[in-house]
Amino acid sequence: MVGPEAMRRIDRWLGVPVCAALSGVRRIVRRWRKGAPGGEQAVRRVLFVQLAESGSMVLADPAMRALTARSGAQAYCLTFAHNRGSLAIAGTVPPERVFAIRTASPGALIADTWRFLREVRRARIDAIVDLELFSRLTAALCLLTGVRRRAGFHRFGGVGLYRGDLYTHPLAFNPQLHMAQNYLMLVEVLFADGAPPAPRVPAAMLVPRVRRREVGAAELSAVKRRLAQLAGAEIGRRRLILVNANASAMLPQRRWPQAHFVALVRAALGRHADVRVLLIGGEDDRATTAAIAAQVADPRCVDVAGRFALGELPALFTLGTVLVSNDSGPAHFAAVTALPVIALFGPETPVLFRPLGDATVISAGLACSPCVHAGNQRRTRCTDNQCMQRIPVAEVFGALCRVLDAREAATARSGTLAEVGA
Repeated sequence: MVGPEAMRRIDRWLGVPVCAALSGVRRIVRRWRKGAPGGEQAVRRVLFVQLAESGSMVLADPAMRALTARSGAQAYCLTFAHNRGSLAIAGTVPPERVFAIRTASPGALIADTWRFLREVRRARIDAIVDLELFSRLTAALCLLTGVRRRAGFHRFGGVGLYRGDLYTHPLAFNPQLHMAQNYLMLVEVLFADGAPPAPRVPAAMLVPRVRRREVGAAELSAVKRRLAQLAGAEIGRRRLILVNANASAMLPQRRWPQAHFVALVRAALGRHADVRVLLIGGEDDRATTAAIAAQVADPRCVDVAGRFALGELPALFTLGTVLVSNDSGPAHFAAVTALPVIALFGPETPVLFRPLGDATVISAGLACSPCVHAGNQRRTRCTDNQCMQRIPVAEVFGALCRVLDAREAATARSGTLAEVGA
């Protein structure tokens, strides 16, 4: 498999000269054509490019919906094949309008990229919005599609990495705006012919929201049956604390220590007799979740990692009471439901990546944090993530108890009102 670090090296050593060469060619072509950069064709089909980060699929949802509301255009998406399930959680782009690139091997990566360049022309895409943070190769790929109108983040005022001059509608990346707002600005600049790389931020974009996912009765029933098999028939009468102790291989420094999760789960089970803890994650996360379950050694803590597909998470989150998560995909996926989230941040900043739903963000607030940003390919040399290790268990437990108590009080109030109405 072509891993995250290999991708970064390819993007740096191959992407820089490719972007420089293509920028030179583009300048020559522009002088020869002597025309407007973006063309005047109507925008009916727009391709969003988001390859690597699964959580960003949810953060991009407001931008995709804003595009449809503004122009009536259909949204397409280019992503890595293993992220197709993440894209389906928001449900904004139907599967038939998703281009997927496999990373199982260099050969698959090259073959699928070549196939994409052929298929995107057949799809008659009118515009491209590159959501990647300064990926050189996606900038080059967008140019090679032949699509005349292209929006993407542009290095401006020293913020960001060099990626050439390959966009017809460049946008200055703003590290003080949430990523969902930056994505919305890409849609804004796409329709602003001749706009500078730093247009005004419309007031309507200041509070982006994710569309809630409608979870059907059949989906809920299927997940309930699976939970009953995994955690016992009484699980439906318990409050469910979902715990995501994992983070992607792209940035393992985002992990809160395993021992902290063990202590948190034990404290929650000790204080609240009516709760059950579900350790969630993918198949690759089972070593972590199995170790936590073994150390907790309580039948009320159940390891369900790998037991639910990504498409079943909205139903699982609908049944849950609260989610405690590292800064990773599940914390963002929960925004399509009403599930409260306690998100733990360290090497990245919540200013940019705070979950859009009902989220409580906790960080240690160290001077060295965040160390991952748009100017260093979102990588860090840190091998001792004190920014995560120094988030106290007591602080996370206090936030968890406040959410549980608030939900219990709300349930009691709704019950009282129902009795009064009866």
